[in-house]
Amino acid sequence: GTAGTTRTRRSHRGRFAEYGPPRRVDGGLRARSARGAIGVSWWSRRFLEVLESFALGTRLTRGRSYARAGQVLSLDVAPGVVSAVVQGSRARPYQVHIALPPFPAALWTRIEAELAAQAFFSARLLAGDLPAELEELFAAAGAPLFPAAVTELEQRCSCPDVAVPCKHLAASFYLLAEAFDADPFALLHWRGRGRAELLDRLRELRSTGSSAPPHGVGSGSPTGHPPGAADGEASGAQPAGQPGATVPAAGAARALADLPTAPLADAVDRFWLPPVPLPDRPPSLTSRPDLLLRQLGAPAPAIGGPGLAERLRHAYRLLGR
Repeated sequence: GTAGTTRTRRSHRGRFAEYGPPRRVDGGLRARSARGAIGVSWWSRRFLEVLESFALGTRLTRGRSYARAGQVLSLDVAPGVVSAVVQGSRARPYQVHIALPPFPAALWTRIEAELAAQAFFSARLLAGDLPAELEELFAAAGAPLFPAAVTELEQRCSCPDVAVPCKHLAASFYLLAEAFDADPFALLHWRGRGRAELLDRLRELRSTGSSAPPHGVGSGSPTGHPPGAADGEASGAQPAGQPGATVPAAGAARALADLPTAPLADAVDRFWLPPVPLPDRPPSLTSRPDLLLRQLGAPAPAIGGPGLAERLRHAYRLLGR
């Protein structure tokens, strides 16, 4: 009855009596944004949009406050798992574990072949950027970059809170999103492929011309040949420099190879016209006005530190309107 309820309340208060406001720490990983949304790049915002779509309510709000207060002491991203240490109200920080199964090696092999076969993706990745179109490519390959349900994530925290995610897990999620901002390849590293390994593999596939995806995966080339191969060139052709090898035409020579030679007098009036119709101009890529800032490191403290980068980013956005 009433006595039992009173004992239960006292027990509940006793269990959490030692918990209060989090202990203040120095040198923690503090979220860069003091208010509003966390995350500026498409991949970090997409990750948080998926997380917030799980309707986790005030737990994310408390976690965001922890992230901005610098309560996350460390955050490490490894294939399949993110580990963090978060300072709460106890003297000993809490251990946080967020796992998402990495893609199998065979699946990564197919994805790398698909990426190498399309110059757009290869160029952007080798330049250190993750284009938004990457999400669609991964989804088409059966390897969605982001979890579709909260149950796909394995979440553990050493705190006594039974809620999942607790505020310590939520704070780690927000700092993870900012880690994706600082290094977009951290997202791919979490799914099983590090930056150096992926880029080395793309360079290898592009240089050897063996980037045609296996098992019917689209090549990204209208002719089906690997990028850089001439139309009609056999895959087993002798490499240039070998006896009897023929070097395929490239550039303007390739475009003009089938045109008859016209006398100069007959060609003067057409000198500035293209000899063959020009292809449709591909759509230009839109880039964020703060793209350069995202490629550079934080400014030195002597010239303003990270605060200078944020002020410049705000100015660039205003100028880009």
